[in-house]
Amino acid sequence: MIYKVTVEFSKEFLKVDKNQINIGVKSKPVKGEANKEIIKKIAKHFKTSTINVKIKSGHKSHEKIIEILQ
Repeated sequence: MIYKVTVEFSKEFLKVDKNQINIGVKSKPVKGEANKEIIKKIAKHFKTSTINVKIKSGHKSHEKIIEILQ
């Protein structure tokens, strides 16, 4: 499943609406820390392993495309 993800910093939330995910992260976007937190939160929400969550594009952007493998 492919999702469009919008990231907001300094907030804690995760909202899923069809193929759109809005997520808030506390980690700073330094050395991939925010991306790691995003992957962990999405994996937990969908009850899957972090290995199954891949950032397809937008590694350095607030807008990302994420694929969740089943």
